[in-house]
Amino acid sequence: MREPAWRIFAAEYNDSSHVIEAKGEKAPKYVITPLGAKVNRLYIVGVLTDVEEIGKEGIRRRARISDPTGMHVVYAEAFKPEVASILADMDIPSYIAVVGKVRIYEPEEGVIYLSARAEMAKEVKEETRNYWIIEACRSMLVRINAIKDALSMKEPTARQLKELGYPPLVAEGVAEAVKTYKDIDVQHYEFLLKEALSFVTSSKKKVYKKDYGEVEDKLLEIIEKLQGEEGAIWEEVIKEGENIGIDKEIAEEVIVALMEKGKIYEPQLGKLRIVG
Repeated sequence: MREPAWRIFAAEYNDSSHVIEAKGEKAPKYVITPLGAKVNRLYIVGVLTDVEEIGKEGIRRRARISDPTGMHVVYAEAFKPEVASILADMDIPSYIAVVGKVRIYEPEEGVIYLSARAEMAKEVKEETRNYWIIEACRSMLVRINAIKDALSMKEPTARQLKELGYPPLVAEGVAEAVKTYKDIDVQHYEFLLKEALSFVTSSKKKVYKKDYGEVEDKLLEIIEKLQGEEGAIWEEVIKEGENIGIDKEIAEEVIVALMEKGKIYEPQLGKLRIVG
């Protein structure tokens, strides 16, 4: 049976530290997230912020894809040269959709690094990214509710959660997560969900209630001055703006608008670079 591709935010996936393996020959491995997603395959949509050539003859590439909560790391490996070519040909930044399998690197016992091994990649439009955010939020909310129900039980089981109406995959993953992760910070994930959803609902907000063209130019100058090799730190850009009389709230709105216009992007979460 082909595994479903989970719509899952980077923050939840990257917080995961538990892996289980099914029984049998060529048995799949699953990453169990703190909210109980049982992930073997992922469907990721976000902003392609970086593509790096690694390995021989430029066949393998490593890409970073930003969503509202953090950064997914995606590998295009030798057996998928067409995916590596797509990544190499895309502009930075661009909206991208990737379907891939979990990639687990465990350098020592108890330490794991998670990424995705791309099976498919294609450039998409902003509307696709926004729809993916909504779907990822919807999926996350189901798991948040399931975790809350599980934490209210003495010894929750998948069967009990299924009896409450949760899908089998969610019920199995949540029961495993509650056994494995201690002190699951549900409020943290509720906050991330609200932030991600507001990213979509506020993105169409009219930023230019008055002419902020001059503010744009000043913030671009600040980012260019501070960006260095790794990008300008968001908070430092805001602080520099305040030093020359740009209100913090206006600066934040204009930075978002500059990203939507494709003039700047985030090479890493919380850092800004000028495109080009």
